[in-house]
Amino acid sequence: MIPGVHEDEDEDEDHRGRTRYTLTETEHGHAWGVCAEAEGLFGEPPRGTYELFGWVPQAEVGGWVGNRVWLVPDDETLDLWLLEDAESPGQPLGTDSLVLTGLDDYEGPPEGHRGRVRVHDGHRWLGSCREFTRVLPHKQSAPPLVLRGLAEGDQLRAALAKGTRRALDLEQAALEIRDDQGEPLTERLLWARVSAWHPSSYGTDLIDLELDGELFRPVPEHARPVWERWLVGPPETAAAWAGLDTRRRWAWHDLVRERAAYRALCDRPAGHAYALDGRHVTDEPGLYLALGEAVNGPGGYFGGCLAALDDCLRGSFGYTAPATLLWRDAATAREHLPQALSPDGQRYDLFGVVLDALAEGGMHVTLA
Repeated sequence: MIPGVHEDEDEDEDHRGRTRYTLTETEHGHAWGVCAEAEGLFGEPPRGTYELFGWVPQAEVGGWVGNRVWLVPDDETLDLWLLEDAESPGQPLGTDSLVLTGLDDYEGPPEGHRGRVRVHDGHRWLGSCREFTRVLPHKQSAPPLVLRGLAEGDQLRAALAKGTRRALDLEQAALEIRDDQGEPLTERLLWARVSAWHPSSYGTDLIDLELDGELFRPVPEHARPVWERWLVGPPETAAAWAGLDTRRRWAWHDLVRERAAYRALCDRPAGHAYALDGRHVTDEPGLYLALGEAVNGPGGYFGGCLAALDDCLRGSFGYTAPATLLWRDAATAREHLPQALSPDGQRYDLFGVVLDALAEGGMHVTLA
């Protein structure tokens, strides 16, 4: 009997490996196909590039700048402008300007804006400029997203048989991703347009399907080690993220949050006693990662900003008010999270505001 059980386990593991990725049509929910490998999943997503003229620094800026960097125009009739995962090569030699790049899905102040713009990273003012301009990058073709070893669904097989431009435009789709234990981890939305397909070395009945890379935003390369860790399966011990820098902690938190959307959490009864390990709360993502694990165990989610924390405290995220929380080594958070900046630049005490939010949500906190 034992060999038979082992064979079944091996077959299950092999099956899970071959079905890590599922390309799903979003409107009706049918699967275009499942596969073992997604080549092109990681890369450098398109980034907006901006030159800020007349830069007056208030802090040193270079390399990775922050997860969320806000540009605040002095003209209050204009909206704030957000750059996510912002980077900077610094100030070009012989100029008074600063170059910033970031993932930019927002309309910012108008091109050629002449008023002063102040810049902060959510914790400190970085500086200000008199005006800025968007630098158009050189047009570069994006590598395709290749789904290797794809087992075709009936709809995809029919579309490939037609082979027309219209049939090969699969429109909006989701690349659903499971870990090695077969559990849903996350998904990536894309516009799926087939550019080529070939027989696959993974099997005689499988194909390698190429999708237009211009219509897919890859996962940033800096997040690859975090993803590779999570693709094995969820962490079995708390604080597996403790050795990561702030940028990769945010990448870890992204997967924690996205994975939580697939999990049905059973709210603990009122009166439950939680404990938070505060030794690694040295930055904002560390705060929310530690809080998530205090409530929902290793890899658990319980908010990623003040608004999300408020939602979690209202229920359906493993918590029922009232409850208690023992926050161990709270001095670490108090030291490293003394001040923060709202998007419009107003200062507040992040540690104190989180304590107030927890109290208002019915969680009595004891600092130790």
